[in-house]
Amino acid sequence: MAHVWAEATLWIGLALIAVLLSIWLKIATALSEIVVGTVAQLVIGALVGRGFLGTTEGWITFLAGTGSIVLTFLAGAELDPVVFKAKWKQATLMGLVGFFAPFLGCTAVAYYALHWAPAPSWLAGVALSTTSVAVVYAVMLELGLNQTEFGKIILAGCFVNDLATVIALGLIFAPFTLKTAAFIGTSVPVFLFLPWLTPRFFKWFGGRPSELEAKYLLFLMFGLGALAAWADSEAVLPAYLIGMVLAGTVGKDHALVRRLRTLTFGLLTPFYFIRAGSFVSVPALVSAPLVFVALLLAKMASKFAGVYPVTKYQRYVPKEGMYTTLMMSTGLTFGTISSLFGLSHHIIDQAQYSFLVATVVGSAVVPTMIANAYFLPHYLLPKPEQAPKVEVVQAVSVGPGKGGSL
Repeated sequence: MAHVWAEATLWIGLALIAVLLSIWLKIATALSEIVVGTVAQLVIGALVGRGFLGTTEGWITFLAGTGSIVLTFLAGAELDPVVFKAKWKQATLMGLVGFFAPFLGCTAVAYYALHWAPAPSWLAGVALSTTSVAVVYAVMLELGLNQTEFGKIILAGCFVNDLATVIALGLIFAPFTLKTAAFIGTSVPVFLFLPWLTPRFFKWFGGRPSELEAKYLLFLMFGLGALAAWADSEAVLPAYLIGMVLAGTVGKDHALVRRLRTLTFGLLTPFYFIRAGSFVSVPALVSAPLVFVALLLAKMASKFAGVYPVTKYQRYVPKEGMYTTLMMSTGLTFGTISSLFGLSHHIIDQAQYSFLVATVVGSAVVPTMIANAYFLPHYLLPKPEQAPKVEVVQAVSVGPGKGGSL
């Protein structure tokens, strides 16, 4: 067991370094964890060998996989059912266009410009069609826009976009067999039954130090995740859907969400993001930097070509339209999940994986910086001394054509 504890010390030490870097550089921790994983594998591989980091060991793989599943669940649970019900047409149109434009555009660039084979090209389209709920939510939360209808519609559009991405990942790369039918036939009744069962189960047995709620949710995610893997699909798909159907229950239990975040971000996601970064091949990026540039431009251009006209159709003012488009252009969590899925299932090679992950990281940084520097709608930001009042007014009245906002 000594080597296990030594490896655990190394990985948590890398996670601690990543947090300090994120604080120093003022970037998302997930970004710094991916970069730290890339650099660590490069340095440790040069000094003592690539196997020293232990990225392929079973316990590290399990913690990393659990991190991606629980993080995906939390993303789904952040959906605001009230806003989505009221603005579902806007959010659905924005999310679907935000998926299909880069999905088709990036696939075309990978196939025709970079001359990738069909399967890797489709995987590139899936990986680069995503938005980053983690990045967008963090920005909305920091600025206070998560309390406004403007911010909530952007988040809802991101959810629709990422849901389409996860479904596409499963449909394109998982053959439809009897196993698939069994997975769908089992999952649909469970999803329909969960919103009724969960609040009653928590009311009867919850609220104890034993953290029954967390065990219940992990049981659902692991169980349906195992069924999805058995059906040759991806375990994040049912986790995301569980989060969405329970957004009105779990999403409103702030204490439970806070405890799950502590577990996820404190222990699990560092293993996922550092491991994802460790698979990036720096020599491949250095040898062909134009591939990275082509993919990043393809994603941003196709997102702009798809989402910005939708904002004009929905009568956004120009600054809000550009800000929405740039936020929808970000990518991180589902992009890395899709890329790692492609690598682990031998759909793409390590060089292609490296280009995709580098593009995903770049798309999390570049659009966010441009949006906040040049297109932030300051007039929608709640003022500190009026924060409670502004939140109530915006939640009710902000909409297309009202006061120059959405």
